[in-house]
Amino acid sequence: MAEMFIQEDGMDNKSFILRCNNEERWIGHSIQSIIDYLPESEIIIVNNNSSDDSVEIIKMFGTWNDIKIINIDEYSPGKSLNKGVQAASNEDLVVLSSHCEVNKFDSSVFDKLENYVAVFGNQIPIYKGKRLKKRYIWSHFIDNEVENMYSSIEDRYFLHNGFCIYRKSFLLQNPFDESLFGKEDRYWAIDMVNSGHKYLYDPSIVCDHHWTPRGATWKGIG
Repeated sequence: MAEMFIQEDGMDNKSFILRCNNEERWIGHSIQSIIDYLPESEIIIVNNNSSDDSVEIIKMFGTWNDIKIINIDEYSPGKSLNKGVQAASNEDLVVLSSHCEVNKFDSSVFDKLENYVAVFGNQIPIYKGKRLKKRYIWSHFIDNEVENMYSSIEDRYFLHNGFCIYRKSFLLQNPFDESLFGKEDRYWAIDMVNSGHKYLYDPSIVCDHHWTPRGATWKGIG
């Protein structure tokens, strides 16, 4: 793990939103990484009928942190995120995949939301413990900042909710499309750019993105 940024008092009143459906393999790692970096953060788990040990693992952390579990039916990525946003107690939000671990994070990144509606971070793909060369979708996660990143691979604007920060007030006014069953982040980015807003890719915040056989991001990789 990279060297941890030590937070100053009063700097970690953030809300993390994690979507969960049978994520017992990695969700404990995700939660622990949040506690390691921002121990006072609120953690909101939007649970889509998990039938494995995900909820039991989540509850293990209950004595260590402020964790809310929201159960939903009729899942869509946008619906789960919108529910998490509505339940958040803090203005500063972090959307983190439940199979991602925070690797590097500095709360000063939230200052960039003065100029951008979202800031998404670098992702390191890890396949069964092995770091992969960044190709296909991972090639977007480069070492330089990019404003309104455009994907030549997907032929559209590219934003990724694996690790992304927002303001609650803005998402309440500009929610994700609940009718979509994938790529809700890309379509939201398109709408934002078309409305005259800007978002940012910032490689200074980093997560490890672990392989999962059901993850759409991983299809064709491994």
